[in-house]
Amino acid sequence: MAAMAALQSSMATLSLSSNSFFGQRLSLPSLSPPQVKSPEKPCLIVVKLKRWERKECKENSLPVLHKMHVKVGDTIQVIAGDDKGKIGEITKIFRHNSTVIVKEINLKTKHVKSREEGEPGQIIKIEAPIHSSSVMLYSKEKNIASRVGHKVLDDGKKVRYLIKTGEIIDNAENWKKVKEESKKTEVAATTAS
Repeated sequence: MAAMAALQSSMATLSLSSNSFFGQRLSLPSLSPPQVKSPEKPCLIVVKLKRWERKECKENSLPVLHKMHVKVGDTIQVIAGDDKGKIGEITKIFRHNSTVIVKEINLKTKHVKSREEGEPGQIIKIEAPIHSSSVMLYSKEKNIASRVGHKVLDDGKKVRYLIKTGEIIDNAENWKKVKEESKKTEVAATTAS
């Protein structure tokens, strides 16, 4: 009790000026010369955001589409993850986040509710995307995975080729096969629905 009374009496005798108040900043005299505004634009500080906070966008608010070393229809080998060593064909690519879907690889189970009365629910397997850095182009002829290179042919065409084997990936026959298969799947999907 005596200590409490001594504290209250010392607080009462403490005189506060109007310039310094608890919670306010003290204005100290500045030692540096006064700041002069430059006619240039102020420097904007750019903070690097986490990947999940915001997508990288262009000025027109569309996402930045990344260049990828693989295309639809390429035969690839998975080099990282649970399906490491498996070989498959790319069916779809997502350029905004650099992922690919490979046929019959990285299968995940999905539980689907029934859409109509009397129809049972289902558990189906779907192909989940894999990051493009986890796949490598694969040569069926020599059974080897390789990095991709670019070169210009004599007729002026720019093509991709496998560095280890020298095998050219981009040719007209491969593209015709891919286009025909995609048309067949579209026709089958429309007739099924």
